[in-house]
Amino acid sequence: MGSIIIYGTQYGTSKKYADKLSEMTDIKATCFSKVKNASTYSRIIYIGSLYAGGVKGLRQTVKGVSVNAEIIIITVGLADPHDPENIANIREAVHKQIPEDLFKRTTFFHLRGAIDYKRLNIKHRIMMSMLYKRVKKKPDDLLTSEDRMMIATYNQIVDFVDYNSLEPIVDFIRQTDS
Repeated sequence: MGSIIIYGTQYGTSKKYADKLSEMTDIKATCFSKVKNASTYSRIIYIGSLYAGGVKGLRQTVKGVSVNAEIIIITVGLADPHDPENIANIREAVHKQIPEDLFKRTTFFHLRGAIDYKRLNIKHRIMMSMLYKRVKKKPDDLLTSEDRMMIATYNQIVDFVDYNSLEPIVDFIRQTDS
């Protein structure tokens, strides 16, 4: 078979990106929980939300990936996807979720997401509260830009979704189709 966009989301941001990417590329998008056999696809574009050091649904999805399949992983999180330290942390988290051979042949993209603290389930609310308290205790001179952003936006609605950030991904898909 051809290509598929598979997404893993908790609060809907990755689904929004997947639906928009589907619209832009005419590639079907579906939730990871509905994909029974990923081995039938020659290209898998996985869009997953970052949660507690992992990508939602990624581990389950890659279990059935063909050794010949092209893999594109797009992460969605609050951290600045242009910051090299953030990218390194994200890739390290992904590396723990997928086999080494698959990791080596994966193309990565990183997007910014959104958070509405009022919509978080109790587990995520507690995790974010603990993270916030830990960051607040840091000396001012040790705060990163991400730490400062978290302090400034904690308990608010934060939305960094930018569909224009999908353009390089669309370009990459079109180039590899040629």
